[in-house]
Amino acid sequence: MTTLSDASADRHNPTFTGLAAATGAFLLWGLVAPVYFKLLTGIGAVEIVSHRVVWTVLLVGAFVLAARGPMAVVRAIGTWRRLGILAVTTALVSSNWLIFIYATLSGQMLQSSLGYYINPLVNVLLGVVFLHERLSRQQMVAVAVAATGVLSLVLWYGVVPWIALALAVTFGIYALVRKKAAIEPVTGLLVETGLLIPPALGYLLWLGPEGAFVGGGMGTAVLLALAGPITAVPLVLFMVGAARLKLSTIGLLQYIGPTGQLLLGVLVYGETFTAAHAVAFGCIWVALMLYSHDAFATHRAAVRTAAAGD
Repeated sequence: MTTLSDASADRHNPTFTGLAAATGAFLLWGLVAPVYFKLLTGIGAVEIVSHRVVWTVLLVGAFVLAARGPMAVVRAIGTWRRLGILAVTTALVSSNWLIFIYATLSGQMLQSSLGYYINPLVNVLLGVVFLHERLSRQQMVAVAVAATGVLSLVLWYGVVPWIALALAVTFGIYALVRKKAAIEPVTGLLVETGLLIPPALGYLLWLGPEGAFVGGGMGTAVLLALAGPITAVPLVLFMVGAARLKLSTIGLLQYIGPTGQLLLGVLVYGETFTAAHAVAFGCIWVALMLYSHDAFATHRAAVRTAAAGD
């Protein structure tokens, strides 16, 4: 029989905390963020990204200065080379934000979902090209099956799903560069959005009273200000989860996000799920199952090897 003390102990277990935090992060990214940006329909994607930058800098800046002090930003930048790396990640993450918001506003959540399903497999390919990692046979099959799914959409409609591919590639390269640079996530986000402050503020000032924050009424102004928490909160939750969970667990939980986008697009916003989508998503899901199975097998083998060494 489970007692209250047992339940309390579970809640304070690092794994329980990590699971709750990571699940919360992916639910926010997969369900809350798309609904939030959909509420801003009628406002341009560039204007929304500009507000996202400004309010994220204010929120994350206050947190970093209070918790870590101004030297945390100096240490994050470090050298001119590090600043150059952050300029690259800034371009990548802002492009990813812009494409995602455009897809949401224009009724293309299915493409957005497809992009984030493809992303883990893009990471595998980037690891091969830039980190000289070797693909297992199962990983090669997974990548080939995923490519077949994307190709089926191209052949069916005669159009490349550029939104899906751009989201997967920009986020994949962003993660790769961040990994190589070893920059702390929250402070790094502050520096990245800080680098975007001049063009973002310049654009909003150029819009002036014509902008949504001034001309859209109090409700719209509040919604735009919420772009800061919508950006920062899931990132912090993700960091908490990533610090307490196995990488393989995080890898499986990340599919909550695109699944939420897929369900929202079809069931809530009435996007058409065609036979072509069924084939493409079916291929992607098979590829992800193969990839996940291989990741688990590799993880179990590493654990057994470590245990044998002890």
